[in-house]
Amino acid sequence: MPYTEETAHRIRQILVDKGVDFTEKKMFSGLCFLVDDKLFCATHFDRKRDEDLLLCRIGMEAYETALEENDCIPMDFSGKTMKGYVYVTENGFKSPKELERWLQRCLDYNPLAQKSKANGRISEKPH
Repeated sequence: MPYTEETAHRIRQILVDKGVDFTEKKMFSGLCFLVDDKLFCATHFDRKRDEDLLLCRIGMEAYETALEENDCIPMDFSGKTMKGYVYVTENGFKSPKELERWLQRCLDYNPLAQKSKANGRISEKPH
């Protein structure tokens, strides 16, 4: 299972309710959400942990503080920690309020984030 559709639906609903223009791309073994053509967040099912994880791009300034929270772990993709990105475990975004709080952190950082080079091979679904 690459990602949990329920989590993807919850993310979509919050972004739609906030009036955020976003797109989706399947990558990182999951589903990524982009705002202003920049990675914003993603959902991905981690088979080793046997749980859905929320990837949040929150930037370096918020990174260390976020890691102090119980349900937040460093993003370690392919053995390399990516600072500025964190995984939130299922327990950390169980309630709508908790998920919205994490997505707001991503929205707060998004204007400061740099765009990555586009990959034309990845399908995009606009909203």
